[in-house]
Amino acid sequence: MKSGNWNRCAVAMGRLLLLVALAAACNKLNAQAPARFVGTITASSGNTITVKTDAGDSKQVEVPSTAVIKRLEPGQKDLSAAATIQLTDLAAGDRVLVKLDPNSATPQALQIVAMKKTDIAQRQQKEEEEWQRNGTGGLVKSVDPASGVVLLTTGAGPTAKTVTVRVGKDAVLKRYASNSVHFADAQPAPLSAIHPGDQFQVLGKKNADGTEITAAQVVSGSFRNVSGLVTAIDTSASTLTVKDLATKKSVTVHITPDADMRRLPDMMARMIAARLKGGVPSAGGATMAARPQSGGAQGGYEQNGGMGAGQGRRTGGGMSQILDRAPAVQLGDLKKGEAVMLVSTEGANDVTAIKLLAGVEPLLESPDASRDLLANWSMGSGGGGEDAGTQ
Repeated sequence: MKSGNWNRCAVAMGRLLLLVALAAACNKLNAQAPARFVGTITASSGNTITVKTDAGDSKQVEVPSTAVIKRLEPGQKDLSAAATIQLTDLAAGDRVLVKLDPNSATPQALQIVAMKKTDIAQRQQKEEEEWQRNGTGGLVKSVDPASGVVLLTTGAGPTAKTVTVRVGKDAVLKRYASNSVHFADAQPAPLSAIHPGDQFQVLGKKNADGTEITAAQVVSGSFRNVSGLVTAIDTSASTLTVKDLATKKSVTVHITPDADMRRLPDMMARMIAARLKGGVPSAGGATMAARPQSGGAQGGYEQNGGMGAGQGRRTGGGMSQILDRAPAVQLGDLKKGEAVMLVSTEGANDVTAIKLLAGVEPLLESPDASRDLLANWSMGSGGGGEDAGTQ
């Protein structure tokens, strides 16, 4: 069964259309436009809306009857074709671009371009389904820029397999910034920028058994995977020190508010470890494949990068979904001497955590499979590749 392989990204390439729509909307406004901001409506009362901006601020804006309000469909690029709507059509959760009136003494909207929450959700659902059917993701095994062929290892443990990706000249290639898994930070990059060990997500046309895919869209990134023991914790500096089991060297790990930190309950950790080794857990009598998964794709969309921002974490089931549902923890919850696995920015002795998983002692008994598991998890879901939790 196909499932989403990664978290912050996902149906990531599909977000490009939403960012383009925002750019088109901005270009339609004159070049010397007054102050404007993009954000999400959190409340509406009378002729006033409250917007949480992508910068994290909360702004109250009066919307007079003279304000022009346009509804932009996800993927729509021409603002002139957008439908005119009323203030009463706006609701909490809608994404908005607000252009302020420079002649008003108080914040007053001159123009609002909105993307309805329901429209975005429907678009994201369609993209999720498209990635489930025609996407896959994993780690780069080899890349040949001359022939445009990338060999990709998908999944982890006994379900790992190699997929041949053919990247033609018409494929759209994006690459994540070294310190981010936000698609808004990804930039166009040639195939030659991709290296073995990189994380890789592709949408395209698959063959019958999913072992070959002709790429239409690609997103890749280089990140570091670290597994080791916590030797020191400094909550005041928001850092911890981990002794890398692979290099035997200490690594200083910076924990920012964006870091996704979770702890596997002991039973869950032992079940995943058994699954990665191709066995059956000693307790519970069920394999991970038989373990029921409740719920569907989760929201939690990122609020940066465009009106339709929001790759967020969209989990499609299987092992990635299990990891995303593990309890969240803070730096102060970690203990000296415990094992952690993390995906971080690149660096020799000083890195910034993107994702961190505690409670992983049983998983370290299968280091290679665990490495692939965590690597696939780090970029969110959206790919349709196999993972260790499904068959």
